[in-house]
Amino acid sequence: MTIGRIIEGRDDVVTCDVSTPVREAVAILADRRIGAVPVLENGEVAGIFSERDVIYRLREMGAQVLDMPLGHIMTAPAVSVEPDTSVIAALSLMTRRRIRHLPVVQGGRMVGFVSIGDLVKFRIDKIEQEAASMRDYIQTA
Repeated sequence: MTIGRIIEGRDDVVTCDVSTPVREAVAILADRRIGAVPVLENGEVAGIFSERDVIYRLREMGAQVLDMPLGHIMTAPAVSVEPDTSVIAALSLMTRRRIRHLPVVQGGRMVGFVSIGDLVKFRIDKIEQEAASMRDYIQTA
C-alpha cells in the first residue's frame, strides 16, 4: 500500500507561510488540535512547524519567539515522501529520522500530509483485516 492511497479523498491540508508569526501558527495548532503544519514558501514546502519547535525555541529565546516569522524557527528542510512511497518505507523513514509528520510531495508541490499516527492506524487496520480473513478461512476449511 502506498501513501497516495492513504491521502486519497482527504480535505485540503492546513498550512502556514514562512512569514506567518509563530503566535498565529501556535493558535492554529491549538484550534485544530494538530501537532504540526507544513510551512510553505512560494507554494513549495520549506519546512515543518511543530509543537516541539515551539517548546525548543521558547526555551532558547524566550517569549520573543512568538512574534517571529515561522521561517526563522521551523524545522528545515522538511523530509518528504512521494505518493508512490510505500507505507512501510515511510514508517521506516520516520523512525530513522525521529520525525512524526511527512509532507507528501509530487512534482515539487505538496499533495498531502501524513502523521505517524495515520500510518500506524493503517497498518493496524490491515493486520486486523488479515487476521479476520485467516479466521474465516480456518473456520470454512
